[in-house]
Amino acid sequence: MEQLTTRDPVKGQELLGGIPTQPTAPARVATPALPSAPGPVPCPRLPLWRQALQLLPTPTGTPFTFCYVLVLLTTSLFAQYGDPATVSALLRGSSTDVAHLVDTPLLVLGASALWVAGGLLGPYAIAFLFTLTALERRIGGWRAAGVFLVGHVAATLATEIPVAVSVVTGHLPVSSLHRLDYGISFGLMASIGALAGLLRPVARGTLLGCVSLILVQDLLALEDPLTNWGHPLALLAGIACWPAVGRWSARRKEPVLHGR
Repeated sequence: MEQLTTRDPVKGQELLGGIPTQPTAPARVATPALPSAPGPVPCPRLPLWRQALQLLPTPTGTPFTFCYVLVLLTTSLFAQYGDPATVSALLRGSSTDVAHLVDTPLLVLGASALWVAGGLLGPYAIAFLFTLTALERRIGGWRAAGVFLVGHVAATLATEIPVAVSVVTGHLPVSSLHRLDYGISFGLMASIGALAGLLRPVARGTLLGCVSLILVQDLLALEDPLTNWGHPLALLAGIACWPAVGRWSARRKEPVLHGR
């Protein structure tokens, strides 16, 4: 006797009286849905008071600027309330004139940057506070200190070396070797020039235009020609740092990948 199975559709129809039979469809296996790629997480908007605090130095966020401000605060208070004879002697000893640069160059280059010309409420002090804070937040403390130092040293040498040459050649009297020159203005101008390179084109042009206008007015006034010429030179030194500060700022924005 022939054994029939349901696998043969033709013979199955004959046995069932012509009623067609359909083979059973294989069961579908459900595949788990793949997780979708996470989209960008929007950054929460900081409150206005938190945004305002970003403009000021903090011990953890901008340690270089914070410590420097404390030093300048101490020296400014001493210059205002200390013994006048002692203050005068310290300022003369910190002057970056030709005589001091020949005898103790490293000492006076460092000491001259510890004083603020014009006091804590002067324009240099206020500009220093916001400029150094913004620059350090973008490139880091050591690099911001390097930019400041480059402007301070470069502009000082660029203005004092011609004085020494002029005295040697007889175009200036020997008394020109001894002058009172101190402050943070050269380093500040270099920091402003470097910070401008990290801003958007409109903000960059506005900042450099306003600062250049002030420097031109100071040059026309001829109140202190050596210092007034040192300011644009320091600003150019900061602008020359644009390629470096651009790379430093980009590195600080890159995410840190932690391996196993």
